[in-house]
Amino acid sequence: MQRIISWILTFGVALVLLAALLSYVFMFTVRFTETAVVTRWGKADENSVIDGRTQAGAHWDIRPYPIRRVTKYDSRVRWVPVKLETQQTADNKQVVVEAFCTWRVDNALKFFQTFGNRGERPEEHFRAAQEMLTSNLRATMALVSQYKLDDLFTAGDDGGRIPELEKGLLAALRAGTTADRKSLSDFGIAVVDVGITRVLLPEQTTKAVFDRMRARAERLAQETESRGASLAQKIRADADRDANRIRRFSERLAQDIRSRGELEATPFLAQMNTNQELAKFLQTMDFIRTSYAKSTTLVLSGSTPGIQMLFPDATEGLKAGQIPAVVGGSEWAARRRTEDQEPASTLAPNAPASTTDPVRGGGR
Repeated sequence: MQRIISWILTFGVALVLLAALLSYVFMFTVRFTETAVVTRWGKADENSVIDGRTQAGAHWDIRPYPIRRVTKYDSRVRWVPVKLETQQTADNKQVVVEAFCTWRVDNALKFFQTFGNRGERPEEHFRAAQEMLTSNLRATMALVSQYKLDDLFTAGDDGGRIPELEKGLLAALRAGTTADRKSLSDFGIAVVDVGITRVLLPEQTTKAVFDRMRARAERLAQETESRGASLAQKIRADADRDANRIRRFSERLAQDIRSRGELEATPFLAQMNTNQELAKFLQTMDFIRTSYAKSTTLVLSGSTPGIQMLFPDATEGLKAGQIPAVVGGSEWAARRRTEDQEPASTLAPNAPASTTDPVRGGGR
């Protein structure tokens, strides 16, 4: 019984090993991200392609290895960089451009027929394709010579000229730059996108750009300063012209007012000249009437004409119809001192002797 069980286990293990061996020899799997090319004696046709997007899973083929070989290509997008390349712009300036492109296997059969002779592994085929793409992308970078330096560094409403350059590089790369002028689609390659990573300036170009920027800034500063000086001169000229016009107008107006005042004052002056003493007295009284009030403190010079009319005894000793003489305060004080020293008999009959000195505080 044990011998039977041992034979059964041995036979089962042999069957499992045989099934595994047959699966390894006659079966292969294709993922949904892959495209497989099944060759017979190294040859393939349209029926040899298995697209993982529609036929993913396990597949059987009774042809054993090495008659049948399966080459699987990853159909996802791949990335190819191009290191810094020195290019010349349209205005004879040197720039250093770094770019990249993304691509994928679009036609596995054409891709295998083009790069299948580079080796048995798919990695070797991808490496050869990337070398070709790098060479083509470097060749298309010559499109930079169609743009000026300002176009590459000045942003516009649509993002500047860099997106335009990237579109040109993409179209040129898809068209192909090989000697036989084949496009990349003839090799089973689809270029998805092309981009500019960096645009740098060499040291000598940087110095030239800075010198040009400095010269432009100095020119703008000089133009601004010149416009400012011209505007300031215009403002000063306008101000002087307006000031002269206002001055002439004010002088002419003052002269007109002065002439009109003199013309209107002529009859009054003529009337006052008929009796000058009366005119002085009336002017003095008018001054006192307008300036002197019940609670007014006046600080006047003693030489002010008519100041004696503020004294209480200003009209003492006057005869009927006599007008007081309008003199200065100092002159009036001198007269009073002289009168005080004279005998009382020389004074007017009705004028009592006054001992009040206006200079010593007799006035109010």
